[in-house]
Amino acid sequence: MSDHVQMTAMNYSSDRPPAENPVKIMDLTLRDGHQSLFATRGRTEDMIPVAELMDDIGFWAVETWGGATFDTMHRFLNEDPWERLRTLKRYMRKTPFSMLLRAQNLVGYRNYADDLALAFVERTAENGMDIFRTFDALNDYRNFETVVKQIKRCGKHFQGCICYTMTEPRLGGEVYNLDYYVAKAKDLESMGADSVCIKDMAGLLAPYDAYQLVKAIKAAVSVPIHLHSHFTSGMSPMTHLKAIEAGVDIIDTCMTPYAYRTSHAAVEPLVMTLLGTNRDTGFDIKKLAAINDIFEKEVLPKYKHLLDDSKVSIIDINVLLHQTPGGMLSNLVNQLREMDALDKIDDVYRELPRVRRELGQIPLVTPTSQIVGVQTVNNVLHDTPEERYKMITGQVKDLCFGLYGKTAVPIDPEVQKKALQGYPRGEQPITCRPAEVLEPELDKAKKEIGPLAKDRDDLILYAMFPVTGKKFLEWKYGITPLPDSVKPITMEDVRKREELIKKAKAGQLVEKKSEAPAKSAAARSFHVFVDNEYFSVAVDPVGGPTIVPARPAPPTAPAPAPATPPPNVVAAAPTTAAPPPQPPASGNGGGAGTMLLAPMPGMIVRYDKKVGDPVAKGETVVILEAMKMENALPAPCDGTIKAIDFASGDSVTKGAVLCVVG
Repeated sequence: MSDHVQMTAMNYSSDRPPAENPVKIMDLTLRDGHQSLFATRGRTEDMIPVAELMDDIGFWAVETWGGATFDTMHRFLNEDPWERLRTLKRYMRKTPFSMLLRAQNLVGYRNYADDLALAFVERTAENGMDIFRTFDALNDYRNFETVVKQIKRCGKHFQGCICYTMTEPRLGGEVYNLDYYVAKAKDLESMGADSVCIKDMAGLLAPYDAYQLVKAIKAAVSVPIHLHSHFTSGMSPMTHLKAIEAGVDIIDTCMTPYAYRTSHAAVEPLVMTLLGTNRDTGFDIKKLAAINDIFEKEVLPKYKHLLDDSKVSIIDINVLLHQTPGGMLSNLVNQLREMDALDKIDDVYRELPRVRRELGQIPLVTPTSQIVGVQTVNNVLHDTPEERYKMITGQVKDLCFGLYGKTAVPIDPEVQKKALQGYPRGEQPITCRPAEVLEPELDKAKKEIGPLAKDRDDLILYAMFPVTGKKFLEWKYGITPLPDSVKPITMEDVRKREELIKKAKAGQLVEKKSEAPAKSAAARSFHVFVDNEYFSVAVDPVGGPTIVPARPAPPTAPAPAPATPPPNVVAAAPTTAAPPPQPPASGNGGGAGTMLLAPMPGMIVRYDKKVGDPVAKGETVVILEAMKMENALPAPCDGTIKAIDFASGDSVTKGAVLCVVG
């Protein structure tokens, strides 16, 4: 090896002299990376092979938990969230762990009572968490009070976040300007923040704005400044560099296979960019490459089917217009697709800024991004020219009441009045700290779940997610069988799937007959999609078209008997096609009646009525969760509940018969 090659190899490694002021790096691969790219479906078993290698890099911290992981793990992966934390801690002993804590929302979608918040933070610390990155969707730091006291009591690092958002194309305007962000940073430092994070969840922070913002905050507070900026708009690598020039202390990145698109910029290009400068990270690029190789070959193939390959570009410049974080945007698209309304996406983009403005110009981050996004979809699909906000989610009602905190600007009074009409807590919004009006939750949850919760961790999980939490505990303790949908896939499964796709492309899924029969007039064409691959298939029923008898109509007054038609004569088809028959209810005392249909796919949270109960038109019958937001579905008419087809925790498709009123 020549002297030049030896020197190059040495400079690439971590043997080079340390920089004067190295940029610290927090890795987000094991949390925000897979949350952004493939719906938080990363499994613990796929993190273990790289855990010790990542522990040896020298990251300031590794984000391993929080955000959507807690919900997704128990709901979709049959994994105990607490166990992931304990397991990874056994493999990563040197690098501090960081989590994303939604302040009083914890890791859920509403503000929880103080007793539950205190218990959650305590158990999280005891299970191995070191850094609590804490944010509030409204930047209302009253929602920090309970959790911050507990973080400090546990002796852990409290990182306070400022959610970055705009009302102008660039930093400035009457609401979210430089003075606003500097004041928020000072508030966080006065609360005891060990560091302050600028949380740019949608990738809106422009490079020169970042320079100005970091400079101003560095001059106002003495604690380290941390920058979290998603790649979505494509600006974040440039934003990182300008923030580094301004003196930012810590940057968030991901390993390359988990980077870009709606995730974060990759660490490796940043390491090489800063190599030999006074901000050199000191990282060994060869060690990073070895980790990437494992991710690329042994892990990501299991999740390829979850990646969104519908767009060629890795940049979504539209985020600068609608400001919706990438994960939320993909959820909106999927929701519209499931409702056969994807053609309405442009209407959603147009309506979203209006809904955001009417709901107080709130930042779009979990859960407010869901609150605004789902309400926007509801408006687009259900509003009429005569009436807006026809279907208001429970979370919008809570927001208008003040249960999430104080909005940046007042909520539109007409929207607020409509949302709070008949609201069970009262029709006048509160002005106090939201948790002050919430009753303690743990004792009530303990009585509800009983012996199914074996320890405090089980109890906390159930208290935060009663419906899906109970279902998970039943899986965990073998009370109900595990559905295939939550079981992990193996590399062998991946190979079988790829072989199937390969055969489908080659037309080898079925043996071709030497002589194909002639296609009849009854043949129908279908579109078939296999892992984003499209096929056009013609299906021709053997023996001619199948005749399906019409569903009998309800009894009516006797009519004169029609003349008997001669045999083998088929009546002419009507000029206007009849509407498709509705799926019948399953019974439970059913009969003729009016059906309440699911207006969208979702999960049954609960029924407020049971079979035999009288009900008035407009009275809430069932709560349907769609995209984590709750929709109260009213009775379609006066009557009695004749049939209920589902139970709490069941998933339903659009058009499913939820109940029959007769």
